[in-house]
Amino acid sequence: MPAADRTSDDLDRRASVAVSIVLPCYNEQDCLRATVPPLIDAFRRDGDDFELILVDNGSTDRTAEVIDRLVAEGLPVTKAVVAVNRGQGLGIRTGLGVARGEIVGYVSADGQVKPDEVANVYRAAKRAEVPALAKARRRDRHDGLRRAIISLGYNALMKLLFPGMPSSDVNANPKFLSAESLERMELVSDDWFLEAEIMLKAQYMGLRVVEVDVSGKPREAGSSHVRLSAILEFLRNMLVYRFGGPWKRWRRGVRASDLMSTIDG
Repeated sequence: MPAADRTSDDLDRRASVAVSIVLPCYNEQDCLRATVPPLIDAFRRDGDDFELILVDNGSTDRTAEVIDRLVAEGLPVTKAVVAVNRGQGLGIRTGLGVARGEIVGYVSADGQVKPDEVANVYRAAKRAEVPALAKARRRDRHDGLRRAIISLGYNALMKLLFPGMPSSDVNANPKFLSAESLERMELVSDDWFLEAEIMLKAQYMGLRVVEVDVSGKPREAGSSHVRLSAILEFLRNMLVYRFGGPWKRWRRGVRASDLMSTIDG
């Protein structure tokens, strides 16, 4: 939801927990029982109020049922639903749209980042003394040689097309930032490019990017949803953002907003 559509009641509800963690779930029926309880335990150890938002991102398996059972068990879980899958980005944005945390973030539901390391990334965002985006930086990966080569090529292209990109692991999550910074980003990507959109907007907004090393794990279950079509999406979106309209329109809006804030002040 764009910042202009938020009411004071919305913001009051959002501030009712310290942190919201969104997990987009597309056909993850076999993962959630293994990934959600340990993640809850890791955040409970911090002592901060938190919520997990599990987004049934248009799943065609029993993901919705598993989420319903977790909610029924009284766990700090909120369910959100995308009726028809249009990509990872829409699942994340849907969850962020109902988040109530002062700090908000997301992580994949497949368990490839250890729960304690997800909590470490959150702590980095919480400790930041200036507006910041805290994110993972993967030191060990278990995606196979093909995925590693694709990732290296993608990150190199991002740095070439967008000089100053503050990370060489753009797609790594979890990512955490303040709800206020998220509002200003006005995210629009429905697909995997959401990760890059967040990084580009963080850079433009002058957010400090704090990277926390994490050790990758194999998926708890199931298989990766990255296909050739996703690679083509990456390439198309990079070119659209570099030379097209959405990126330019958002930057004009941010400049206008800053100018109005200066005038009002």
